[in-house]
Amino acid sequence: MKSKNVLITVLLAGLVLVAAGCTGGSNSQSGPIKAQWITATVSGDQVTIPQKNVDTYTNVHFNVPTSYGQLAFMAYNLNDRTYVRANVCPPCSSIGFSLNNGILVCDSCGTTFEASTGNGISGGCVAYPKAAVPHTVQNGQIVMSIDDAIAAYGATVQVG
Repeated sequence: MKSKNVLITVLLAGLVLVAAGCTGGSNSQSGPIKAQWITATVSGDQVTIPQKNVDTYTNVHFNVPTSYGQLAFMAYNLNDRTYVRANVCPPCSSIGFSLNNGILVCDSCGTTFEASTGNGISGGCVAYPKAAVPHTVQNGQIVMSIDDAIAAYGATVQVG
């Protein structure tokens, strides 16, 4: 009888933790988070996106108009940090990554990348790590230079 009571107590404690959202630390998730498309603002040589959009959706994608055409980028929150990276998988010609427990997963070919570093893990496109875009947060906006964004995109589309 005692072991039955212990089992019930453990199960109830687990349910309380799940209900409270205490299932794995910050940014825990139960499955892949598909990115939401948002609109970036370009002013002069800077690109901005609202931090609140990244906080709300956890994973967002946006386009940046450049002299090379529209380039796609992603921003996501992971372990209380925001990352901005080029959002392209060159060999399979796709744009779009889901975030799944610290792993970026190409929505087209399924190649996986470490979300914290951008380095490839497995799949056909691992030789194309996702380069980071340097950015700051100012007045609730994630701010990056167009030149830095173009450089990160260029680094991502080259075998690395």
